[in-house]
Amino acid sequence: MNEDATKKDAMNKDLADLSAVEMLDGYRHKFFSPTEVMEAVQRRIAAREPVVKALWAADPERASAEAKESTKRWAGDAPMGALDGVPITLKENIATKGTPLPLGSAATVLQPADYDAPPALRVKEAGAILLGKTTMPDLGMLSSGLSSFHALTSNPWNPLWNPGGSSAGGGAAAASGYGPLHVGTDIGGSLRLPASWNGIVSLKPSNGRVPIDPPYFGRAAGPLTRTVGDTALLMSVLSIPDRADYMSLPPADIDWGAVNRGTVNGLRIGLHLDAGAGMPVEPHTRNAVIAAAKLFEQAGAHVEPLPPFFSADALHDLDLFWRVRGWVDYCAMAPERQKLLLPFISDWVHGGKDVPSTTLMRCVSRKLEVRKLTQRATEKFDLVLSPVSPVPTYPVDWPMPSNDVTRAMDHIAFTVPYNMSEQPAVSINAGFTPDGKPIGVQISGRRFCDLEVLQAAAWYESARPASAKPNWEIPSRGMTN
Repeated sequence: MNEDATKKDAMNKDLADLSAVEMLDGYRHKFFSPTEVMEAVQRRIAAREPVVKALWAADPERASAEAKESTKRWAGDAPMGALDGVPITLKENIATKGTPLPLGSAATVLQPADYDAPPALRVKEAGAILLGKTTMPDLGMLSSGLSSFHALTSNPWNPLWNPGGSSAGGGAAAASGYGPLHVGTDIGGSLRLPASWNGIVSLKPSNGRVPIDPPYFGRAAGPLTRTVGDTALLMSVLSIPDRADYMSLPPADIDWGAVNRGTVNGLRIGLHLDAGAGMPVEPHTRNAVIAAAKLFEQAGAHVEPLPPFFSADALHDLDLFWRVRGWVDYCAMAPERQKLLLPFISDWVHGGKDVPSTTLMRCVSRKLEVRKLTQRATEKFDLVLSPVSPVPTYPVDWPMPSNDVTRAMDHIAFTVPYNMSEQPAVSINAGFTPDGKPIGVQISGRRFCDLEVLQAAAWYESARPASAKPNWEIPSRGMTN
């Protein structure tokens, strides 16, 4: 596409709906400025935030001032970094100096953070403009926008639907067009689930690929975007090493710019339709994943079934481990603070009370067992295709798809194994239910093969039928529902 055509294509869009790649190209060619983009994004936020409620600690005046400074730099052809002038949000549990970390809970004592966590440092150094933080549920342990601290976050496609979680605000903000780049975290599916239910793209990278502080077993930080290209762009910044993360991977020379240069011809792909635990896969989700697999097969990939390798016992023990961890946090709270937790979370953490040490040790060992089983089951494949969630999104005020504290984690059987195994996994939209709910397909790969997973996602993004592509005008219509 020549320069005039590129300019025409960009100017036919609302600037708030441009990808980060398109924004940077527009700044470079002087088609528009960061100030104009910020004005468009702030208009979008003003129009949708009263319903979506994805943001916390937003500072539009500071963001506008930073956009003006970025505009001056671009006018002088001197951008400060790879994301100069691009709007971004960060999940509220990613520390930014001077801003408290509520962890989604009214029980948290608010104290301003005294440091920037690595993702915040990296995007600031690259010149991205922080719009604000995004919401999460209590203690990050719900797949929902339900929180005792934040207002209820809803799904932009329909405010009666759940945005998922725990990166609830990030997923909703991305789908709403609050700028193109958003960063969340994931310990069992908290990036991929909201990506699936909001129709966007998210990568849970190989654990340690993106430095995070504090690190934790299974925890990863990663992008939430509308396009695979933007996910790769953001990864090029987030993956810069930082010694603050003592569990991070060593530096790696990854050409994130090669995301569109992959091929699926000849790849060996596992089709994983039965997790072996949790909720059964509903028919529309199953059909969307099978349809995606057929596209890969038609392009020359070798697709074969991958039998279940997870189990109900493993899912139970992971859930119990987190309940014990939650119970320890709960016991550290003052009694008056404990009463402020969501009742669902309070009931859930009480399931970790008085757990024998032998049982807890079994749960710890189970994490390692899941790591081994996942890697061994998938090692013969270049990629594995599966549902992200066995079910589409659900009522906005439910804490979990099951709405049952005894089955709290029944929806994460496809996602959590890759947290334990530290393998990369991306969610990308693969279709819709008859009532318009987005359906995500998960594309996972071998440990450290983050770029290869994104290349496969980029190929699928271009190859998928129109019926699987999100129409970003739909969320604005959803505001009237």
